[in-house]
Amino acid sequence: MQIVKAFLLGAALALGIASQAQAQGPAALPNFADLVEKHGPAVVNIRTEARAQRTQIPGLSEDDPMFEFFRRFMPPDQRNAPRGRNDKNDKNDKEDRRGPLRPFGLGSGFVISADGYIVTNAHVIDNAEAIYVRFTDKREMKARVIGADKRSDVALVKVEATGLPFLKLGDSTNMRVGEWVVAIGSPFGFANSVTAGILSAKSRDLPADSTASDAVPFLQTDVAVNPGNSGGPLFNLKGEVVGINSQIFSRTGSYAGISFAIPIDYAANVIDQLKKTGKVTRGRIGVAIQNVSRDLADSLGLAKTDGAVVGTVEEDSPAAKAGIEVGDVILKVDGRTIESSADLSRTVRGIRPGQKIAVTVWRAGKMRDFTIVVAEFKDEEATRTAAGKGGKKDAAKPGKLGLAVTEVPADQKKALKIQGGVLVEAVDGAALAAGIEPGDVILRVNNADVKDVKSYTEAVAKLDAKKPVALLVRDENGTRFVTLRAEE
Repeated sequence: MQIVKAFLLGAALALGIASQAQAQGPAALPNFADLVEKHGPAVVNIRTEARAQRTQIPGLSEDDPMFEFFRRFMPPDQRNAPRGRNDKNDKNDKEDRRGPLRPFGLGSGFVISADGYIVTNAHVIDNAEAIYVRFTDKREMKARVIGADKRSDVALVKVEATGLPFLKLGDSTNMRVGEWVVAIGSPFGFANSVTAGILSAKSRDLPADSTASDAVPFLQTDVAVNPGNSGGPLFNLKGEVVGINSQIFSRTGSYAGISFAIPIDYAANVIDQLKKTGKVTRGRIGVAIQNVSRDLADSLGLAKTDGAVVGTVEEDSPAAKAGIEVGDVILKVDGRTIESSADLSRTVRGIRPGQKIAVTVWRAGKMRDFTIVVAEFKDEEATRTAAGKGGKKDAAKPGKLGLAVTEVPADQKKALKIQGGVLVEAVDGAALAAGIEPGDVILRVNNADVKDVKSYTEAVAKLDAKKPVALLVRDENGTRFVTLRAEE
């Protein structure tokens, strides 16, 4: 009897659950209507005007929404190509080139305060002489630039108004790949268009020649974003801004399934500095760095590929004064793990100049700690050294690595500011395939410093053909690690 009751009870429960599921139907997809209705009025359309001479793009007029997109991605030497000139009007050329203000570009933006501060992309307002902001209620106001930072592609403008609807900045750091996200903007000039998708990936590093050049850890989404969406907000389902739509990956100029947004946690620091001072101050420690490959990690005795390898230390830089050396692998900054060279760059850039930071490095198989006082980064700073040609004294014949080396002449050591090393005279085999060229200087073999041909030969003799080899190489462009495998 007890068994029958238990069976009947179980059947009833099962029928109840099934009935409830049937009543509810399939899991509902998110409805973005409330989000758009509530927060859409704080998203604006931005149009700019300029007197600057416009780029000529065959097949596209300046009024075409695609014009600005293609202008940005044209080779630099074609962006301001001169128009044909009429010698009869030569004397009026200056006035003709100035001309009246005319349409220059289109983009999006969003209000972040009731008194009129608006965030957009720096490239949206670049070279503009007049900026106009249009709201969903058809009001249009002229805006002034508070500050624009090309390295992050973030800009802040302001309109003279009060009581404006504005958006709340959210948290992009804790977002999970796969979460729903929503974009509102003006693709091709169609104001307040709404598109949705998911967060496809985080911390994407784009090529150095892309619009943003400050190692921005982009959010990748599959939200449909097109020319004109630039500067618009990317929302989470709470209606908070988690990113600024900035770029797309496309072979046609239109949306192809991949778009990129500047994380709001990264942008917030830039926005705050622009609001306070109109410019952005960044930190630097004075090193050139590269990523740690699997082979490089193995050759240096590192368990993981985290960190950034120091290829060059600028003379009298904060890093040099602290004792950082070429070949060090920077693993942590203030206890935070550094995952890559881009991660180190953006970490240091975000630190206030004058602040002390604790840096942990891997050197010669051991952890070492240093304290560095961060200096101010300036765009014009660059370091390059010139290398001379070497002689043929005490040359070593090609060996396991396929390198014939000789002593580095004194004048070349002075030019490169190095104390030792060997000069590559001839290259073959594995070294040639790895990209080493005659004229390069080998400073280190794995963790062994190379002082001269003798120490180089001894270090190479100890190499295990089954393990990768890391060579610290110096050339006219700086210092880098090259990994290869010794030949049997």
